[in-house]
Amino acid sequence: MSPSYRIVVVGGYGNFGARICRRLGAELGLEIVATARAARDPAPGGAIAARLDFEATSFASDLAALAPNLVVHCAGPFQGQDYRVAEAALACGAHYLDLSDGRDFVAGFAVALNERAMTAQRSAISGASTLPGLSSAVVGRFLSQFETLESIEIVIAPGQHAPRGTATMAAVLGYAGRPLQWMSQGQWRVVHGWQEMVNMRFPFGSRWAAACDVPDLELFPDYYRGVQTVTFRAALEVSAQHFALWTLAGLRRAGVPLPLTRWAAQLNRVGTWLDRFGSDCGGMRVDLAGTVSGGTRRRIRWQLTAPGNHGPEIPCMAAVLLALKLARGEAVPLGARPCVGLLSLEDFAPEFARWGITSGVEVTAA
Repeated sequence: MSPSYRIVVVGGYGNFGARICRRLGAELGLEIVATARAARDPAPGGAIAARLDFEATSFASDLAALAPNLVVHCAGPFQGQDYRVAEAALACGAHYLDLSDGRDFVAGFAVALNERAMTAQRSAISGASTLPGLSSAVVGRFLSQFETLESIEIVIAPGQHAPRGTATMAAVLGYAGRPLQWMSQGQWRVVHGWQEMVNMRFPFGSRWAAACDVPDLELFPDYYRGVQTVTFRAALEVSAQHFALWTLAGLRRAGVPLPLTRWAAQLNRVGTWLDRFGSDCGGMRVDLAGTVSGGTRRRIRWQLTAPGNHGPEIPCMAAVLLALKLARGEAVPLGARPCVGLLSLEDFAPEFARWGITSGVEVTAA
């Protein structure tokens, strides 16, 4: 690894950006720069502090002045953002990763930026996070066990004590009650954000789960041919909080003009008042169903459990793993693409072990 490999983390003081700075800062041979509109010392993980505003007209030149080898964009929410950070990274000769969970942002990334990335001979990867970075690694691990993979159903269940971050809350509130499409039995079906409630079982208990708008809903029907159903839900631990969001989403769906995104910071603070009713344990579940040899139908359920408030480390892992590959000069495809199939579940294993995160598999008849 080059001793002068410099990684600039845009949004380096935020919920996920600070974690990435701390994790990469523990690796020898990397120089980490944590940026924010009002950066301050000490920066997370001993990083270099730098002021950087990606909405400023001088952003491209300000970023170039930091001389990055890699730019990691963590400043969400990504819903409604353009690609100016990726464009500026490529313009100054840097690789680019982001943690976007914005469906349109990730789905349109390759079309918008592949030509620029190929001209620069750099890698530009969007969605280097839980979705679709980890979720596609799970699908890839079990895909060969099916003759035909028919459905992919994903649920994330954060622990109540885990920090959420205002940007994450704003992203959820942005689509709560609004129509979105997911593939169901081979047809695109309109559902609404934070509706479609179901009760789901996890190793740490049962929770209610509701529909969310994520990149996987758009990407997986194309990447995994033959898949007829792709769904995603989130399951909050405290039912009162979950049903409050469901109610707000229902009001917006009914036409009440609620400015939910503007309330993100306040609602995030309200959520902390409920922490006494929850725990530090969260997780993730991916259900795959389809046919195996002989036409038998099978369901494979992969489940992850993250204790000790370590759940928020999971959205950072794909970006960390890809950053380390790039810094070490390992093969990462050039061009612009979503983070689908770029990492294996085995790649994640050391990071899971680092944080005491465990996983298990159940195989049943579908």
